[in-house]
Amino acid sequence: MEKKVDRTNRKFTSRMQARLLLVFCVVTLLLVGLMGRLIFIMQTDGDRYAKQVLSRQTYVSSVLPYKRGDIIDRNGTVLAQSELQYRLILDPKLLLENEDCISITLASLKKSFGIETDTVQAILDEEPNKQYVIVQKNLKYDVVKSFKDTMSKNGDIIGVWFEEEYVRTYPFNSLASDLIGFTSADNTGYFGIEEYYNDILNGTNGREYGYYDSELDIERIVKKAVNGDSIVSTIDANVQRIIQEKIIEFNTENGSKSIGILVMDPNNGDIIAMASNQEYDLNSPRSLESIYTKSEIKAMTDEQKTTTLNSLWKNDVISSGFEPGSTFKPLTIAAALDEDLVSDNSTYLCDGGEIKDGRRIKCSHVHGKITLGQAIMYSCNDVLMQVVEQVGKDLFYKYEKSFGMGMKTGIDLPGEETGLILSTDDLGESGLATSSFGQSTTTTMIQMAAAFSSVVNGGYYYQPHVMKKIVSDSGSMIKEFDKILVRQTISEQTSELLQKYLYQTVEAGTAKGAQVEGYSIGGKTGTAEKLPRGEGKYVVSFLGCAPAINPEMVIYVVIDEPNVKEQSSTVATAFAGEILNEILPVLGIFPDGEIDYLLPTLTPTPTPSQGNTAEDINNTIGDESNTQETANTGEEENDTAASNENSTNGDNTQTGNSTENIENTTQDEFNINPID
Repeated sequence: MEKKVDRTNRKFTSRMQARLLLVFCVVTLLLVGLMGRLIFIMQTDGDRYAKQVLSRQTYVSSVLPYKRGDIIDRNGTVLAQSELQYRLILDPKLLLENEDCISITLASLKKSFGIETDTVQAILDEEPNKQYVIVQKNLKYDVVKSFKDTMSKNGDIIGVWFEEEYVRTYPFNSLASDLIGFTSADNTGYFGIEEYYNDILNGTNGREYGYYDSELDIERIVKKAVNGDSIVSTIDANVQRIIQEKIIEFNTENGSKSIGILVMDPNNGDIIAMASNQEYDLNSPRSLESIYTKSEIKAMTDEQKTTTLNSLWKNDVISSGFEPGSTFKPLTIAAALDEDLVSDNSTYLCDGGEIKDGRRIKCSHVHGKITLGQAIMYSCNDVLMQVVEQVGKDLFYKYEKSFGMGMKTGIDLPGEETGLILSTDDLGESGLATSSFGQSTTTTMIQMAAAFSSVVNGGYYYQPHVMKKIVSDSGSMIKEFDKILVRQTISEQTSELLQKYLYQTVEAGTAKGAQVEGYSIGGKTGTAEKLPRGEGKYVVSFLGCAPAINPEMVIYVVIDEPNVKEQSSTVATAFAGEILNEILPVLGIFPDGEIDYLLPTLTPTPTPSQGNTAEDINNTIGDESNTQETANTGEEENDTAASNENSTNGDNTQTGNSTENIENTTQDEFNINPID
């Protein structure tokens, strides 16, 4: 058996005690040496080590802002951009913990940025424990770089660092303000492209983490920001500039309540230019100083300022409804032609008006026997009422909807309105008659332009749009807009006839003022009297295209209450002619020569004083023989008004821009007088 050793009585011998004492002495000596070394370091280099320890306690976390995408015109001109700038940040706590660095840091700030020493000292006194105080904003790169170079050369400049920020700027100030919109300080878009494409233009912020190292530089951990994408728009900055200059020129020479101008490509829905109301500076969108004096602004309440600004920012081209008047007539004629209810050879007798629902709706002239094309040329309401009677209310309503009336076009801009049209239940005799020439219904400019485009482009209704493509921050293509065909409104044959009629209207009809030398222009005029009737306030317009055959552009000009002697469509037509004369070469649309072969052999249109029979004249009412100009001069618009019976037939007009005057006559007959 193994022998067990009893260790319970083993003694702590003197040898063991000596070894333990030796270990104790060695440890003690080491501790003494370490303490001595620490004392030596504290005496000779303590400040440097204290600074290291302190710096490790200074934690940095800051946002790295993304760059919002640019907005660019179709030719590459930048309309909106985000410019890199810097904020100067002060760390009072760090600076106060290094008192020997305060004076040189403050002196450097004053020299580089003009920041007074007292200003910085006040921050140090009032906020000594803060590590983040914004001292200055909107600093340019060159100034910041110069200061950073100075810091790198002088280690005693501490407690100052910089944050990047992007500031939204608009290089052309008020150019295309209705289309572009603006942003707030937090990169939220308001109105226009800025609002509609806000999520695409915006990116995602990054984040920077880190500590100051022993040299008081930041050791960074960076999560990079993701920049927003850019929008290449359909806008042509040169055309946009021209139409805005023309608006200012007209209002300076004549004046108006407001003017709207729209230029678009009928073959794909591209919006080339758009302007309405008063322009405003996108870099200072909340400033009213361009409209009112300082004393006037001071006298305004906050509510008045808000109302005024909202009116200023509103895009009337897509957001304001009005009765279009005779610019609607091509749509009615197109519907009748497309249903084979009328033809190019159809003729009608204009005896000065039609009686509907016991009321006489008058034409501005007694045109006598005229063709369908001449009805457009001379803007004959009598013929339009006869044509729409052939179409009937159900088919008419169907075509109104097909042309996009009473609904949004889907344009990629915020704030679009729908307009209002009479339902089939409300389309009585008088409602149907007045609707045929653009009364008893309200539309927006964009609705009318899109519908008219389909009339002249072969019958294809394209969705209007302002975005051409989306590109990344690096310039690579993300998405390209392909034209969207919504529906076919009429046949190509019908469209060809309408192109001819509209060309004849400009060459020999009511729209002569829109002629441009060397070009074939097609178009239609419109005039509408505003509510309340009888006060002589009108909205006048011209809706046209160039070239007249196979057009490449459509233009719509609407002037609300032009301050001229006679508020007729000739004002808008001449104004449109001036604009076309300047923008057609810019758009690369060149003179297309003579196409007079489209002009029929015309005989002067008869008026009461020109060849009507005595019976025809006696059948007319009131002052029709007192018109100032005959229809064959082509200088007078021929809209009439819808009388008060429209309200009983469900007339829900928005702005009341119809043209009615009701006169009591014998045998309880009503005359709805023409405005021209």
